[in-house]
Amino acid sequence: MDKRRDKLNKKCSNLKLNNKEIKNLEFSKSEKSIQNCYSTWGKRYYSDYYQSNKAYPPVHTEIIKELLKAENPNSLLDGGCGPASMLRDLSDLGIDLYGFDLTTEMINEAKNIFKEIKLPLNRLWQGSVLNADDFISSPDGKKNFDAAICFGVLPHILKGQEEIVFDNFINVLNSGSIFAIEARNELFSLFSLNRYSKDFFMDKLISENLYTSSEFNYEFVSKTLDNYFDSNLPPLRKGYENELGYDEVTSRLHNPFELCELAKSKGLVDLEILFYHYHALPPLFENKENKKLYREKSLDIENPRDWRGHFLASAFILKGRKV
Repeated sequence: MDKRRDKLNKKCSNLKLNNKEIKNLEFSKSEKSIQNCYSTWGKRYYSDYYQSNKAYPPVHTEIIKELLKAENPNSLLDGGCGPASMLRDLSDLGIDLYGFDLTTEMINEAKNIFKEIKLPLNRLWQGSVLNADDFISSPDGKKNFDAAICFGVLPHILKGQEEIVFDNFINVLNSGSIFAIEARNELFSLFSLNRYSKDFFMDKLISENLYTSSEFNYEFVSKTLDNYFDSNLPPLRKGYENELGYDEVTSRLHNPFELCELAKSKGLVDLEILFYHYHALPPLFENKENKKLYREKSLDIENPRDWRGHFLASAFILKGRKV
């Protein structure tokens, strides 16, 4: 990703663009790649990730349901709603549901679902979490909400864009409203024993002053770590057809501690980190022979508030409240 960014920056420099224009061009290119990645998932995304026996059960939906039942909001905004993946499962709560998504195919399928469950189609629209105007672009004129959720979005934004996302959501929330945003857990890398572990060691744990030392042998350290981590796992996710795959576009991990600090800096209170998608053992043990047992025991230890989730869970939800 860094090499592609350097190439883009060099191209922009040749065009004599300023820093703001370079960032806008980079953001635009990233969003277009995300749209391409998800362009063929509209019809099957829900069945693949929420209903399939091959996928981990959607325990995150139950976590959100419990939060919303406790809050009893009148309206909810889902930024990056996909094909109404979560909204369809929240339709029995008596909440006015709204959502937008970056990808045309996702929104088209979301409208199909809303039509089936008899919800207003004018509560869905196409938009980006990085564009403040898109948050107030509901066709029915809705501009403020009692609750907001955001799932599957943070992994696909560039470093530094988190602040934009938080600001945009907070600006459309009523006072006292809750905001729940999901991220892939970077700290799980300490348990996964795969390429994510190696990346975490090399990019985050090893001090920068080592890299600037002429005596530091980067290649030696990198190859040595290959003896301890299976850098071939997990397999890179490719596209189904001609579109880019999940691991061929921006797909980042986030540190729950750092994301919590960002939320604090934005004035959110009552912050809580809720972990999900636990792993009873490192993923390399999940093979055909013990796949069923692995899944059962992982589900047994699902607990959003267990401290071990910092390391055993591959995802988390950061929940906060607007003052």
